[in-house]
Amino acid sequence: MVFSYYLYKYPFKITWHLLSLFKLNPKFVFYCADPLDYEMFLPIQKYLPQPIIIAKNKKTREYFDDLGIKYGRMPSFPKVVVMGRHMPYKFPVKSIRKIGFDHGLYQFKRWTSPKNYNGFDVYFVSSNDQVKTANSLGITSVKAIGYPKLDKAFGEGYDQKYISNLRSKLGIDSSKKTVIFSTTWDVEGLSAIDKWIDQIEALASEYNILVTVHTWTKDKYKDRLRSMKNVNFIEEFDAAPYLMISDLMVGDYSSIIGEFCAFNKPIVTFNVPDSDRTIPEVKNLLKQISITINDSSEIRPAIQESFKNPDAKAEARMKANKILFYALDGKAGKRAANEIMKFINAL
Repeated sequence: MVFSYYLYKYPFKITWHLLSLFKLNPKFVFYCADPLDYEMFLPIQKYLPQPIIIAKNKKTREYFDDLGIKYGRMPSFPKVVVMGRHMPYKFPVKSIRKIGFDHGLYQFKRWTSPKNYNGFDVYFVSSNDQVKTANSLGITSVKAIGYPKLDKAFGEGYDQKYISNLRSKLGIDSSKKTVIFSTTWDVEGLSAIDKWIDQIEALASEYNILVTVHTWTKDKYKDRLRSMKNVNFIEEFDAAPYLMISDLMVGDYSSIIGEFCAFNKPIVTFNVPDSDRTIPEVKNLLKQISITINDSSEIRPAIQESFKNPDAKAEARMKANKILFYALDGKAGKRAANEIMKFINAL
C-alpha cells in the first residue's frame, strides 16, 4: 500500500469506531466506482433493502444525476458494503462486512493477487468451476451464485412482448437473420474491431446488424458505428435482450461471448494473440464453441457456414455453459441477495 493509504486508514478506523459506539454507522452501502457497477448490481439490489449509494468519481456522479438517483461520497462508514471492484481496502475495518462481485462472466481475464479477493467476506462469481480455480490459487472468499446480468433473460423480465417490441423499435427485418458484432477492450491486440468495422455496412444488405462494444472502446470507433446506416449500435450496459434477438455473434475475446453462449446459438470468433491478459483455457473454450477465423475475408463465409449448420457446435456450447454458469434459472441475483442479507440480518 502507498503511504497515503495509511494516512487514510487510521482516521477512518477511529471515526468508524466512534460512530459504532453511538450506533450511527449506516447499515448498508453500495460503493459504486463506475456506472457499470450499478447496472451489474441492479438484479441483486431488487431483492435487498435500499442501500446508501456511494459514488466514487465525477463520471459516476453525473450518471446518477442523469437518472435522478441520490448518492453520497466517500468517506462512508458502513456496517456492510457491497462493491463491484477489488477495493475492500477503501473500508479498512475488519468489522465491516465486505461483499464483492465480478463485472464480467467467468474468468476471461486473469485472477489478480489473492489479497484482492480475500479482503472480502464473500466474493460472488458465476460458476463452480471458477470457485475451484480460485481455491487452487489461494483465493478462499469466492462463492458461485450464477450471473445476475442474465436473470431477466432466463426469468421474469424480457418476455415475448418485450422482445417483439424491441425488434420493432430496431426495425428488424424478419426475413433476415440477425448478427451481433462485439469486441473487447482494445488492449494488447485483443480487440478485432479493426477487422470487422469496415465490413458490417456491406453485410447489412444480407443481415440485420447489431453492434455492442466494450465500455472503454475508443470514441473514434463508437462515433463511426453510430453514424453507420442500417447498423444498430447498442448504447445500453445490458445487452441481454439484444443477444436474445440475435441469431449469431461475431466476437474476439470478450466475456459477452460467454453470455451469448448461454442461448446456444452460433458464434464466430477472431483468433487473438496470447498475452498477459489471455488465459489458455478460455482461448481453448472459445475454439470449441465457435468457428474461429483470422481476418476480415473470412467473416462472410464463417457466418454462412454457421447458418448452414447452426447445431454443429451446439453440444460444445452446452458443455461450456456448465463451466461458465452455476445455473441459468433467472435466480442468480436472488442467490446473491440472500447471501448479503445474512450479513445484514446479523447486525
